[in-house]
Amino acid sequence: MSHGSARLTVHGRRLIVQRHQASWPKAHIAAAMGVSRKCVTTWINRYAAEGEAGLATRSSRPHTMPTRTSHEVEQEVLAARAEHRGGPDVLGPKVGVAPRTVSRILRRHSVPYLRACDPITGEVIRSSKQTALRYERDRPGELVHMDVKKLGRIPDGGGWRAHGREMGRTRQRRANPIGYDYVHSLVDDHSRLAYSEVLRDEKGTTCAEFLDRAIAYFTAHGITRIERLMTDNAWAYRWSLRDLCATHEITQKFIKPHCP
Repeated sequence: MSHGSARLTVHGRRLIVQRHQASWPKAHIAAAMGVSRKCVTTWINRYAAEGEAGLATRSSRPHTMPTRTSHEVEQEVLAARAEHRGGPDVLGPKVGVAPRTVSRILRRHSVPYLRACDPITGEVIRSSKQTALRYERDRPGELVHMDVKKLGRIPDGGGWRAHGREMGRTRQRRANPIGYDYVHSLVDDHSRLAYSEVLRDEKGTTCAEFLDRAIAYFTAHGITRIERLMTDNAWAYRWSLRDLCATHEITQKFIKPHCP
């Protein structure tokens, strides 16, 4: 593939050589190809010196970069980042380098963004598009995830975005609140098979009944054994699912608090 700013492709350069071999004047070749005579001379000389390989596209990066930040300064920036866990605006004054230069150094060495790191340990806690390994168990049913999403209902005729916030303050609205729907979901970590229901609440009995139906759904789709169930630390999950999990020999796993 040619460079983005190149006027000629490999085929065009080869055409220059072929026309030169056919005794075309360089000025005529340049006019026909829409390039300068110097460009024509460059490709003719390169072909004469290197043959067909000389027509290949080369990197436009310079061979030397005298103003590039030295290796020692880059290491100072990386050490400061590991010690202070700050961004370019914080690290720049500490190492005597412009914040933009600090940013380029961090990107060059594939240092993750602060937003993707744990503020206490500095370890990466969020996946990204650059993550090389996918979080996935080895077999279906080895681990399933259960959670609930609370969604506000929209009244007939539209909500406050259509009629303004005052619509929710009338006596009728206060007497008959719209309320919420709760989307309960269970997802298999390996196959990504998912089962969801929209229910009226997120009480313990509701969660237990949902899990029982989800287990039956998974069984009907070939996942006959669920080994582990991972949830957050909600009261309904921690205490209301114990009997059902014991019946099906499912081990409950709870995530670290405040680290979804």
